[in-house]
Amino acid sequence: MKIAYLHQYFLEPSDGGGTRSWELGRRLAQAGHEVTVITSDLRVNRRGWQVECKAGMEIHRVGVRYDNGLSYRQRIAAFLRFATAAGPRARATGADVVFATSTPLTIALPAMFAARTLGVPFVFEVRDLWPAVPIAMGALRNPALIAAAQSLERLAYREAAQVVALSPGMQAGVVAAGAKPSQVTMIPNACDFELFDVEPEVGARWRAEQGWLGDRPLLVYAGTLGKANGAGWLAELAHALARRGSSACIAVVGDGWERAQIQQRAARLGVLDNNFFMLGSRPKSSIPALLSGASGALSTFLQLPALRDNSANKFFDALAAGKPVFLNHEGWLADLVRERDCGLVMPRDVGQAAAVLAAKLNDPTWLARAGAAAAQLGRERFDRNDHARALEAVLTRAIARAA
Repeated sequence: MKIAYLHQYFLEPSDGGGTRSWELGRRLAQAGHEVTVITSDLRVNRRGWQVECKAGMEIHRVGVRYDNGLSYRQRIAAFLRFATAAGPRARATGADVVFATSTPLTIALPAMFAARTLGVPFVFEVRDLWPAVPIAMGALRNPALIAAAQSLERLAYREAAQVVALSPGMQAGVVAAGAKPSQVTMIPNACDFELFDVEPEVGARWRAEQGWLGDRPLLVYAGTLGKANGAGWLAELAHALARRGSSACIAVVGDGWERAQIQQRAARLGVLDNNFFMLGSRPKSSIPALLSGASGALSTFLQLPALRDNSANKFFDALAAGKPVFLNHEGWLADLVRERDCGLVMPRDVGQAAAVLAAKLNDPTWLARAGAAAAQLGRERFDRNDHARALEAVLTRAIARAA
């Protein structure tokens, strides 16, 4: 089948960030399908399209600048600029199915346009429940904009032949917003074992190259530093660990809206470059060595009910690397950690969290057992190859039902 795959923030392994669309797209191409990705070049505003072929996919990029420095109005403008350009481009692919992945929610606009004009089904992937999440965080307050976003959400679900949700909570939220249960399939984020299952020597070499690390236990946060992530909590945790006399250190890999604030907080607490290190954004391809050399991985979020349904890439990367996951939030991922004993759900109080964390880091038997449980969970339920086949089935079903 010919697939038009719309994702405004399509990233490759050489980029810093999640590569779900890359991994699923290349597997669909390997399965013999014709995959055309419609995406943006986030670095510049530029008219015209650039086309390249990678991993069996034809990737079309239009220049629509987007970064953490943009104001809210500028972000909305970027969303609409991409939507305006992407619709005709997707239509020109002559696809058998149009598959669009959010966020932003506005990605549904060009997808619906292309699908309608081509007379083919539209399949919508929901990575976050929008606009519920920005409303809960106070990022979307204007009543008119809220009403418009909610109307677009309902329209997208109504127009979609199939909907893909990334967690049980998102699946329930999509149904609550009007989609039929039979229309919605859950395909969470996944484990890329081909990338992360490396020999221990890879991590040992990485550790040896880090002059600041030595033989100290290392916890890694590899992900976005946005407002929802609440990663500033980790600077407080590093301070609490130091006060307890723990030798453990925390490395933060990533970029985002709150990077400067987190760095400033860590400096005020006296932990920056002592037991708290900000390593900046790194290519996804470099993360396996870093996790291999770590004692465990960290995942943080603000304590908002709307965020409990998240399907954070960093969680699944940790499973793929066979590392325990340490979370400071509730939700379905926390339930999995408790159920499979593959990590620790830490108290929100940093003093209490530091106490239980230090004890776990000093227990090599527990670390090994939890890491093995993490890898087993990943292989049983979250293998990317299985998820690609599930997506292929969803797209095939959408085409068959439209025939």
